[in-house]
Amino acid sequence: MKHFYIIFFLILIGCQTTSQTPGEVIDNYYRKGKFNGSILIAQNDKVIMDTVFGYRDLHQKVVLKKGTPFYIASLSKSFTAIAIFQLAEKGFLSLDDNAVKFVDDLPAYAHYVTIRQLLNHTSGIRDYENKLTQKGLTNNNVIHWLQSQSGLDFKPGTKFQYSNSGYIILSLIIEKISGISYAQFLKKNIFYPLQMNHTTVYESNTVIPDKAIGYNKDKKVDDYSILTTGDGGIYATAEDLFQLDRALRTNQLLSEESIKLLYQTPILEDGTHSEYGSGWFIEKSAGTMIAQHTGGLAGFRSLFWRDLENGNTIIALTNQGDAFPVFDFLNDIKKTLK
Repeated sequence: MKHFYIIFFLILIGCQTTSQTPGEVIDNYYRKGKFNGSILIAQNDKVIMDTVFGYRDLHQKVVLKKGTPFYIASLSKSFTAIAIFQLAEKGFLSLDDNAVKFVDDLPAYAHYVTIRQLLNHTSGIRDYENKLTQKGLTNNNVIHWLQSQSGLDFKPGTKFQYSNSGYIILSLIIEKISGISYAQFLKKNIFYPLQMNHTTVYESNTVIPDKAIGYNKDKKVDDYSILTTGDGGIYATAEDLFQLDRALRTNQLLSEESIKLLYQTPILEDGTHSEYGSGWFIEKSAGTMIAQHTGGLAGFRSLFWRDLENGNTIIALTNQGDAFPVFDFLNDIKKTLK
C-alpha cells in the first residue's frame, strides 16, 4: 500500500509539472520558430493574454506592436455575414432571395442560388481559389471567371462545399443595396461603432500604416497581393477582433434572433447537419457550441475560436504563415483553459 501512495504522489507531481499556462505554450511555439505574431486569449470573459511576439518586418527587424494590423484572410467572411444580416434586419433583403435579384451579371446557371446558400456554402458555386492567382485580382475578375464556367458543382442546398466565390457575390450584394463600397459599409456599420480603429478593408489605393508584412517559413516575403472583398481583404488586430467577439456576445451589432441564425447550420441532402453557419464553422458537443474560423493566404494565418457557452476566446494572427501549425496550437491552448 505504501508503494501505491508513493507512485500516486509521483504521478500527481508529474501531472502538476507538465501542465502549462497559455504563456508557456505560446513562448514554446515562438522559441521553436513556429509563431511570429499577435495573441489574445480570454477565459470566463476576462482577458488573460494579450501580447505580441516577433517582428512585423522580419528583414528590418521592426518589432510588432499590439496595434500592428495583420491580414486576416477568411476571417473576413464573418464580417460579410454580419453585414448581410444587418441589411436583412432593415428589410433590404431576405436570406431566401435569389442572389441574381441584386447581382444581375451572375451566369444563368446561378440564377436560383439564394443568399442563405451563399452564406452557408451550399450554393454549388465553384471556388476560384487556386484557379485565379494573378496579383491585383478583383471581384469583377472572379465574376467574369464564373461566367466562363459550365455550371454549378451540385444542386444548391444539397451539399457543403466551401466557396470564396460565393462570399464575393455577397460583397457585391452589400454594395448594390447600400450604394457604397464594401469597405465603406463595414467601416460605417461595424468598425466605427465598435471602435475597431486598426481594422481596414484593403483596396487598391489603401495605405495601412505599420501593417505586418507576410513571410513564409523560410522568412522570404510572401505578402498579400489581391483585391477581392467579401471572402477576404481585411487587415485587423487581435484586440479589434476581440471587440467583435464581445459585440456578438452582447447583441451590439445584431438582434438576438439574428445571432442565433448566424450560427444555424443547414440540413444537407443526406440528412446530416452541415458544420458551417453564416461566416462561422460550428461545432456542438457536450452541451457547448463553438463558433470558429481560420484564415490563410500568402504569408498570413489567422485563428478566431469562440466558446459560445462561456467567455473563452482564442485569437491568433501571424505573418509567417506556413511556419504556424494552426490546429496544433489551438489544441495546446485549449488544454490550458480547462
